[in-house]
Amino acid sequence: MPGDTLHINNRAEEQQRYDAIVIGSGISGGWAAKELTGQGLKTLMLERGRNFEHVKDYHSASMNPWDFAHRGSETVQQRKDRPVISRGWGASEPIMDYWADEKDCPYTEIKPFNWWRSYQLGGRSILWGRQSYRWSDLDFEANKKDGWAIDWPIRYRDLAPWYDHVEKHIGVSGSMEGLPQLPDGHFLPPMDMTCVEKVVAERIKAHFKGARRMIIGRSANLTVPIAGRTRCQFRNRCWEGCPYGGYFSTQSSTLPPALATGKLTVRPFSIVTKILYDKYSRKAKGVEVLDSQTHKTYEFNAKVIFVNASALNSAWVLMNSATDLWPEGLGSSSGELGHNVMDHHYNLGASGIMEGFEDSYYYGRRPNGIYIPRFANLFGDRRAYLRGFGYQGGGNREDWSRDIAELSVGAQLKEALTEPGAWSVGIGGFGELLPYHENKISLDKNRRDKWGLPVLSMDAEIKENEYKMRKDIVSEAIAMLEAAGVQQVKGHDKGHQVGDGIHEMGTARMGRDPKTSVLNEHNQVWDAKNVFVTDGACMVSSACQNPSLTYMALTARAAAYAVDQLKKGNI
Repeated sequence: MPGDTLHINNRAEEQQRYDAIVIGSGISGGWAAKELTGQGLKTLMLERGRNFEHVKDYHSASMNPWDFAHRGSETVQQRKDRPVISRGWGASEPIMDYWADEKDCPYTEIKPFNWWRSYQLGGRSILWGRQSYRWSDLDFEANKKDGWAIDWPIRYRDLAPWYDHVEKHIGVSGSMEGLPQLPDGHFLPPMDMTCVEKVVAERIKAHFKGARRMIIGRSANLTVPIAGRTRCQFRNRCWEGCPYGGYFSTQSSTLPPALATGKLTVRPFSIVTKILYDKYSRKAKGVEVLDSQTHKTYEFNAKVIFVNASALNSAWVLMNSATDLWPEGLGSSSGELGHNVMDHHYNLGASGIMEGFEDSYYYGRRPNGIYIPRFANLFGDRRAYLRGFGYQGGGNREDWSRDIAELSVGAQLKEALTEPGAWSVGIGGFGELLPYHENKISLDKNRRDKWGLPVLSMDAEIKENEYKMRKDIVSEAIAMLEAAGVQQVKGHDKGHQVGDGIHEMGTARMGRDPKTSVLNEHNQVWDAKNVFVTDGACMVSSACQNPSLTYMALTARAAAYAVDQLKKGNI
């Protein structure tokens, strides 16, 4: 896919009026572009980072470990340039330049906050974990039943057909389980569990009389070819970009059909500084863009605008679009813009050794794991906190990289490493974070980025409800593994800072009342109904499942509504 096929327009001065503008090119932005162009709208996609082309720009994806100058480890300079990413797993030599330059793009931490950003075409759709789970009405009704925050303005029935629509296009492998808390979908054949995982799953199901289940993860990795994309090659190097298109990304899945319409223009290096609001029509007329290379400012006009810059940056765009009418930003009339920041709290669980399977192994590097769906505070189970958690993990054999203390050098060490090590089983919890109004972001107008723009200030933390839940996550993980016959089980809790889960949500929530929410049930900004926000910013609660599939479904649903309203002349 050569660059000119992308309709890349690095300046675009000659064409400034479009039917639709999409801010952001990641998981939800790619879907917005696909759906809007598919309905005939001439669409401009604005990406603040560089162009990043499928296959061509996956520079490390076909390299061998020994081809890297530092064998895959981050360098001292990389740690200096990207200190936030160096706090976690993302600090890896092949992908360090996939993350935002933190010197150019700083932010303020009132409370510790790990913000993982990727400013390039495709955004974090290149880097995401691909776990794809539907929500159920147990999630959409939770706020109302618990009397917490506000009620979701939609239910599962509103989103179910859009989950169908998304899954059929992106390809999600998984197994049909019939679990009310985790609705089944349109699945490609599931990946196989390892022999140890199968045994652990059987024992957990039996011990807890079916109330707890271990299933194979539902992953947006292809197990059969679809739509010109090749099935997953089980290399487990997805975060470097897949030359085979074996997993969902903007580049492999939503951008090609959008481009095929001839209706899409992609403009990289385009920082949207504000949405331009017309108080007479009570609609947005377009956006202001700062070219990050030339530092020149442009305006682009459109009938409809989709804000998909990722949860926190989308809120930044709205807040920075302040007017005399709304001095705190477009969509701020409710007082909720920037509030209710959520994430999934994790970095805890348990692991141990499984004996008796030394004659068994597995093939390939499966880019997926197991999933244990939520069981806490469901179906008669009652805890001392609200909501619940799920687990992700797996059972694998140790490989040559393990540490053998008794054999530190020489021929004996080399010989020992030709044989696989012990089977280990580990599960890590992902817990729901409640939507606390006081967990918020705001503009720090005393601190500026490389382009002189105010940066975000982060003021969010987990609280008593989550701390109580975390104790249960560890103790239940230990109990399940021990019940399954795993030996030497040890629990762990490394602590959590908001942002660690890389599932930022909230900041511009949906709702039924413009006095308590930023968006309505169709993801429209109450204050400007031709502006739609469909990424994580729109979320009203966080559930405990990975949220990206829900973002995609919400985006497809909102795009269909936007097109319908445009045709009717309502926006």
